Amino acid sequence: MVKRNSLIFLTAFGLLLTGCSKSGLEITKDDILEVARDDANATKSECENVSIKEQKGSYIVSFNTNGGSYEYKIGKDGIIKERSFKRGAKEETTETEKVEEPVKEEKSKTSKKEEEKSSTSFDEGQQQAINSALANSGLGQSDVSNITCSLDSNTNQYTVTFVLNDVTTTAVVDAATFTVISTILG
Repeated sequence: MVKRNSLIFLTAFGLLLTGCSKSGLEITKDDILEVARDDANATKSECENVSIKEQKGSYIVSFNTNGGSYEYKIGKDGIIKERSFKRGAKEETTETEKVEEPVKEEKSKTSKKEEEKSSTSFDEGQQQAINSALANSGLGQSDVSNITCSLDSNTNQYTVTFVLNDVTTTAVVDAATFTVISTILG
């Protein structure tokens, strides 16, 4: 009787484990495109020349918007591995004009030094949110300037902003898990 009960238990347990091992997450190309569009903060109607190519273990997604062209390498698990953004010709001209004014460059260097000093004043939660946002973008704190971080207690989310190459990036980070929820460039 004990052997029979043990055998039934082991068989049931084995079937349970077999069923659990095949519950893999299936992500479609539409899901991958949605991840890229969400990261670029672009709607379906704003995207043109959409291309999705499958490679070993990942997808390459590229598309154009009015603001520029985007290219993403997204794993089959839906996680962004690499991202690339190129601005349109009009915006590049604007950036060139900004570079010609040396007075502004000196001010930005000063503010970067001030920001580095004030970055030590972030509390532990803010620093974790900043680290998560920068890691999600593949950056370190020394790569960027003008870092700010604030907690919205209503949504329990941190808003982290930083500047890289005259482009302001805003990331929303969950305060409980320090997971990046969204990233907006520009």
